[in-house]
Amino acid sequence: MNTAEEIGTKKQERYDRAYLKMAKEWGKLSHCHRKQVGAIIVKDSMIISDGYNGTPTGFENCCEDEAGYTKWYVLHAEANAILKTARSTHSCGGATLYLSLSPCKECSKLIHQAGIIRLVYSNQYKDLAGIDFLKKAGIELKQIENP
Repeated sequence: MNTAEEIGTKKQERYDRAYLKMAKEWGKLSHCHRKQVGAIIVKDSMIISDGYNGTPTGFENCCEDEAGYTKWYVLHAEANAILKTARSTHSCGGATLYLSLSPCKECSKLIHQAGIIRLVYSNQYKDLAGIDFLKKAGIELKQIENP
């Protein structure tokens, strides 16, 4: 017989996979050619924010310059979702962030400072400094490669 803890763990796993699929789908809205990354922030069983990588509001949608490099002012998906929350009545404190790609070191600082306590991600970014920082900060991390 399953204990309440086992049932709760299985239920959380189902939700983690579903929210991660949503983050991956949200990333498809990005106009970036090199990478399309999506983010969903969930708190108290409710989606409070979302984001994808792209240019700031009011700028052209093209993320790459003529040489194919990402423009310096492109916002990452998690930064967009956190900033969107900051403009709302919600707080990221105690929330879970779902990302289709693990965060860079700069975004990891934002995640920690925003009060996000849990990160679930699918693919791993080439530089692990962001993940290492979040481990050191005590953020709960979970990778699900194929949600």
